[in-house]
Amino acid sequence: MSTPGSPPDHAELPRPVYSTGGVAAASAAGIGLAALITLTIVGWVAAPHDAFADEIAELLQGAVLAWLVGHLVPFGIESAQVSLLPLGLVLLPGVLLYRAGRWLARNCEVARLRHVPRAAVAIAGPYAAIAGTLALLARTELVEPSMPWALVMGFVIAFVAGGLGVLRQLMRDKEVTAGALLDLMPPRARSLMVGALASTGTLVLGGLLLFLTGLAVGMPEAIDTTSALGPGFVGGALLLLVQFAYLPNAVVYATSYSLGPGFALGEMTVVAPTGVSVGPLPLLPMLAALPENGPAPMLSLGALAVPFLAGALGGILTQRSAPDVVSEAAPLWGFVCGIITGITVAALALVTGGSLGSVRLAEVGPSAWQVGLVAVLEVGVSAAVAAWIANWWYSRKLRLAGVEPGSPNARPTARGLEEPGPDPVTGPSEGQTAAEPSSSVPVGEGLATVTTLPRREEDPPQRGGAGPENGTEAAESREARRRNREGHRRDRATERAARREAREELRSHRKADKAERRTRGGRWWKRRPTEDEGEDLFGITYEAGDPPKD
Repeated sequence: MSTPGSPPDHAELPRPVYSTGGVAAASAAGIGLAALITLTIVGWVAAPHDAFADEIAELLQGAVLAWLVGHLVPFGIESAQVSLLPLGLVLLPGVLLYRAGRWLARNCEVARLRHVPRAAVAIAGPYAAIAGTLALLARTELVEPSMPWALVMGFVIAFVAGGLGVLRQLMRDKEVTAGALLDLMPPRARSLMVGALASTGTLVLGGLLLFLTGLAVGMPEAIDTTSALGPGFVGGALLLLVQFAYLPNAVVYATSYSLGPGFALGEMTVVAPTGVSVGPLPLLPMLAALPENGPAPMLSLGALAVPFLAGALGGILTQRSAPDVVSEAAPLWGFVCGIITGITVAALALVTGGSLGSVRLAEVGPSAWQVGLVAVLEVGVSAAVAAWIANWWYSRKLRLAGVEPGSPNARPTARGLEEPGPDPVTGPSEGQTAAEPSSSVPVGEGLATVTTLPRREEDPPQRGGAGPENGTEAAESREARRRNREGHRRDRATERAARREAREELRSHRKADKAERRTRGGRWWKRRPTEDEGEDLFGITYEAGDPPKD
């Protein structure tokens, strides 16, 4: 029997998904707890302490609380709420759940894309139950973790990370690349995703550079703060680890600063380009990156150009990967890219903000709705202008090449440009070849097997020749075309009826198979592995009659 992280025994039959998901969830939670217990004991050894037997219960409760904090579970302390949690700690359970998802995919029957959500739920359900149970066990008179948040965040993190692990293993087994999987998305949705990722990534990168610049300027103050704390070697390592865990929060705060609204570090405080006003802060070396009270430093005002640069890049990439070139709609799609970016930044601000319990630090972080609204306006407008300019430039290049944008003899490419294609009436021009339909065309590199349907036979429209000589010939031609269309309708109706009959026959076979397994004492919810189930990722097959032969 194999364990998580070890290669599966291929001689064994596939394991049940839900029971194996419980094992994977318990393994991920156990490894994460073991790592945090080890760090807690190291910190206990480095600090002044009493006998180990007297503090073992507190150490274990502290490790469980740190595990819950790594899942962004808030907790209460003496009628106050602590919800400002380090976003970087999510990396530990995320990696463990990702590996658990891959292990589940190797040992269970996960052969198609539609099986991935079921496998993710198989991990997320038990993991959420474990998180809720630990939230109950970690309660003391002073600390009370939120059990509902433990259930919700445990399920969400396990579903996302475990599902990604299952999907990655499935793609590796089927030898499917990420590009091939993205090619299955609608072209417009894919172009918006590319533009929004570029805009959000540019904003986050600008925030990171702004934070590192501020930390470099305030490095002497950070060194003095560390010396005043005197943590020692082990304590210094743990202090560095805590600051790395809060690094994503700091980057999001710097991004909010570059957008304009800034962020707060307590009630009646603000850190924004309009000015800085903060009170006493905890002794944390990374806080040396904050500017002094008063006007914002002139060097930091250069960060205000980052949102417009992000919008321009997102608008250009949105248009370059668009499925068509339409001047009227280009600014609209650029603004939609800005809307998606604003929603993403608002979600990041909501997750990274919170409270540190005390009255003075009850409000820490940026305002999610202000950051999102400003991001939509700044990024959206600049993306709309950039998309319009990019669209105009591409259209100009096409006109110089002698191709009219949007004409029937032009087709879009993946870069958003249109290239000359075969005329739908006269056929391919000189130097072009017409694409011949294949009787069986596998599309998506193993994602689906699609059988090309035969083209309908229609009377080719006359072009360049003389029309009917009298009304009788014209009427006969119209009547022939009408009969041809009616014949095609009858053929389609017959094909739809045949498909319905095939579906009914398949349902009846499945019912009979379930009844047969039930009579043999088998469990009806288990599906027997079929020989052809692992051939593709989607299992979609379109069939039709043989294409017409020449």
